[in-house]
Amino acid sequence: MFGRVKPLGAILETAEKKSLHRTLGAFQLMLFGIGCVIGTGIFVLTAAGAQKAGPGLMLAFTIAGAICIVAALCYAEIAAMVPVAGSAYTYTYATMGEFLAWTVGWSLVLEYAVAASAVSVGWSGYFSGTILNEFLGIHLPASLSAGPLALGGAPGGVINLPALVIALLVTWLLMIGTRESAWFNAALVAIKVTALTAFVILTLPETEAARFNPFLPAGVFGGLGTGVGAVGAAATMFFAYVGFDAVSTAAEETKNPQRNVPIGLVGSLLFCTVFYILVSAGAIGSIGGQPIMGPNGVPFPAGSEELARQCAMPQYAQYLVCSDEALAHVLRVLGHGTIGNMLGIAAFVALPSVILILLFGQTRIFFVMARDGLLPDRLAAVHPKWKTPYVVTVITGSVVAVGAAFLPVGQLADISNAGTLYAFMMVAIAVMILRRRSPDFPRNFRTPALWLVGPATIAGCIFLFVNLPTAAMIVLPTWAVIGFAVYFGYGRRHSHVGLGHFEVHEPEYADIEPDIPGIADRDRS
Repeated sequence: MFGRVKPLGAILETAEKKSLHRTLGAFQLMLFGIGCVIGTGIFVLTAAGAQKAGPGLMLAFTIAGAICIVAALCYAEIAAMVPVAGSAYTYTYATMGEFLAWTVGWSLVLEYAVAASAVSVGWSGYFSGTILNEFLGIHLPASLSAGPLALGGAPGGVINLPALVIALLVTWLLMIGTRESAWFNAALVAIKVTALTAFVILTLPETEAARFNPFLPAGVFGGLGTGVGAVGAAATMFFAYVGFDAVSTAAEETKNPQRNVPIGLVGSLLFCTVFYILVSAGAIGSIGGQPIMGPNGVPFPAGSEELARQCAMPQYAQYLVCSDEALAHVLRVLGHGTIGNMLGIAAFVALPSVILILLFGQTRIFFVMARDGLLPDRLAAVHPKWKTPYVVTVITGSVVAVGAAFLPVGQLADISNAGTLYAFMMVAIAVMILRRRSPDFPRNFRTPALWLVGPATIAGCIFLFVNLPTAAMIVLPTWAVIGFAVYFGYGRRHSHVGLGHFEVHEPEYADIEPDIPGIADRDRS
């Protein structure tokens, strides 16, 4: 079961024959990484994080950021060694064999799809609050703006219609092959960074030390399975960093990947970590961010019906933890309504590009798994006109839309984090295995102190996973059981490596033009 290892030489040779035009430098990769990372996590989940940890949200961002940085160092070495598409799935295939690679790819499918649903729900909050309410004076009823399922939505929620619509719209754009140029991606990054910079400038002077007391109202550890406390918030706010691994998927389109991929990975993470701490300090210090506590002295679960009922009471109406558009809400409470609305517009404009990147990443994983024979070729069928894998895009987009329509953003983020943490852990293991198995393989970047960084990444990922809410932890093994059935029912028998085919030549794949925001189209001359 664990013996089917895809040789590194075969992976690199296949990638070289089918490689894309290398156009990205270190700065472009940093912009790409920042564009992927800054999204729903900071624009929306700030409220959920404050409900879990209060002012300890700043510590939560630090914990999550530190674990992501050590994971990024592992990603940097292996992405520089194996600069091909497929990310953690491909790395695992080259080190630990097909079965574990399948589990990683299957987890990444969960990560990207659920994360896209979460961003869609986050976009819905800004659309309903800023565009409809503030500008058009339209108040969307709860039945059309919130999902109905347990742990989520306002009372009376039936379907989150805006989230459903944006997920389907982005799916359609991805299916027909809409291209975003590098300058457009840079413009979106500039919009998001400018909006958050303005937020920091306006809120930090308004901070008062009293609002940070108590700093840890739910403690550091809220208890396993509860998802509260600084560590529980870190497990959720980890979602605010999800996306940096997309930089590694761009390694095949990067000039001098041995140098530029590590700079893009670590640089974008350091930038975002500092930014997030400043934003959370401004939000909590200016209007307060204490959680609404339940009768047992534990914060009500973020996104729960109990919390929604509390937020409907007049005394909690202006609480940070009760807002669907947290940062814009803070600025409005401080009297900067116009700038708050502008920040809401920035989120409204920029978040769909994050959905697009996540959906692209998910379809790329599907594509690579189908290219290896682990999934049916027809799932990656290429549309004769649009030259995109439209079948898997439609399937993926439909699932994303359903998740966005019926689940709350906090619950979706926790589920997505479960799959991401597993993939990050496997990358760290893969780097350590390659150090021992292929010590002479060219490495222009070596993870410093791998003996410490590798185990720290593994321990950090496990640490955050066990501090997720119990419901989110259960989803990953349940999803894995479904994956086992697919692998043993189809993938194992049709695997190209299992059949001895290490090089794959599918002419129907050759005309796919991957449309990655921030990456120029390949030179087809």
